[in-house]
Amino acid sequence: MAQPNNHINYIELYANDLDAVKSFYTKVFGWIFTDYGPTYTSFSNSGLAGGFEKTDKTITNGALVVIHNANLEVIKKSILDADCTISVDIFSFPGGKRFQFIDPSGNELAVWSEE
Repeated sequence: MAQPNNHINYIELYANDLDAVKSFYTKVFGWIFTDYGPTYTSFSNSGLAGGFEKTDKTITNGALVVIHNANLEVIKKSILDADCTISVDIFSFPGGKRFQFIDPSGNELAVWSEE
């Protein structure tokens, strides 16, 4: 089933210790984790799909809201036309491509597509 455009369907969080965060959320909330290399793990069984990215930085706001859109180039142009900034240009990852942008309030969000 195709993902609907312009819906939030994924959230990314930062973690300094992936093993500790996986242990906590598994034990307390029953989340299920899938590792994608040593610096990323996704979670399911949480109500909304998401993942944790390992970082050594101090975490002050560790959430990245991810919006789905089937056409990254078109939505990227719309974001630029709305005078917002692309903070991370389009890149590939296992399962698709995405980019990140800064909204008018300074929040960083991402847009992804399977293709």
